[in-house]
Amino acid sequence: MTGNWWEYLAVFTASAVTSTLLTPVALMVATRAGILDNPGGHKSHDSPVPYLGGVAIVVAFAGVVVGAAVLKPPITGLDELVTVLLLGIVLAFVGLADDLWNLAPVVRVVVEIVFALQLWRMETGVHLTGSPVIDIALTVMWVVGITNAFNLLDNMDGLAAGQAAICASTMFAVAVANGQVLVGALSVALIGCAVGFLRHNFHPAKIYMGDGGALFLGFMVAYLGLKLQFERSVSESFLVPVVACAIPVLDTSLVTFSRLSTGRSPFRGGQDHISHRLVHVGLPIPVAVGLTYVSAAALGVVSFVVSRVDAASAWILSGLVAGLLVLAGILLSLIPVYPESMRKHYFFSER
Repeated sequence: MTGNWWEYLAVFTASAVTSTLLTPVALMVATRAGILDNPGGHKSHDSPVPYLGGVAIVVAFAGVVVGAAVLKPPITGLDELVTVLLLGIVLAFVGLADDLWNLAPVVRVVVEIVFALQLWRMETGVHLTGSPVIDIALTVMWVVGITNAFNLLDNMDGLAAGQAAICASTMFAVAVANGQVLVGALSVALIGCAVGFLRHNFHPAKIYMGDGGALFLGFMVAYLGLKLQFERSVSESFLVPVVACAIPVLDTSLVTFSRLSTGRSPFRGGQDHISHRLVHVGLPIPVAVGLTYVSAAALGVVSFVVSRVDAASAWILSGLVAGLLVLAGILLSLIPVYPESMRKHYFFSER
């Protein structure tokens, strides 16, 4: 499909330009059709913001990937490429339906589980333990977890698209270093459409990607993580995508733990994500989002190093990352974000 640096650059440019041009069209259509994210509840914006940004992302990615495959067909994996692209598009439609009609969370999760099983059936899954049952369960956990992690990350201007671009950049670097041409091409296409969308999604955002875009990006990142291959033992190679996606994983873990520990449903939205907590301590929105970018980029570098060093060093680096993430999660959890904790904090600060 591609392989030379200029071909990767061409794929990136095509997807970025296409996404940049399609996003204003999606904005116009959403505005005229009244497909808007209205303020209220846990939402922090003050005026309605158009949805449908995810449609621009999906169309840009699909169009560029199909065009590249037609111009230079991959030697192997064409059937899998078509299947994965269709799965991503269907999941984007499910997300769009959720945006429009508020589907029950179980509907989305069931679809994700079925798609994870389909990836396993195509021999694209976790092969860690040697036990099919356990490895299938791990595959489902990875696909469902990362897909929804990006959906949860879509809580502040520029956050989800930027994180997707950074995670995909890590996948691209690792894939190219390992000679995985198709994975590299898909990664750089995903980077391009996310970056193109960011042109209109930085604070203050003119348009949101909605669940349709966030689920699509999350699913593709999860798939790319599964596709990374290494010469050494698989018992270390799984660390690479996990470290690369550490910020989405941390955010999901923090939100889930915080909500369950305070008797809240993990499926209900709230201003208790990493980004919200950073804003609560006084950081402006662009700075809070930028800090998550820097953290994800640093973890991407560590992930690439993990992919190149020996097994012992890989485990040591990953262990250090895990320790830092746990510490960060603990510190972030101490920031009051719920009404009762904020009242308690105010009471003690007054005294």
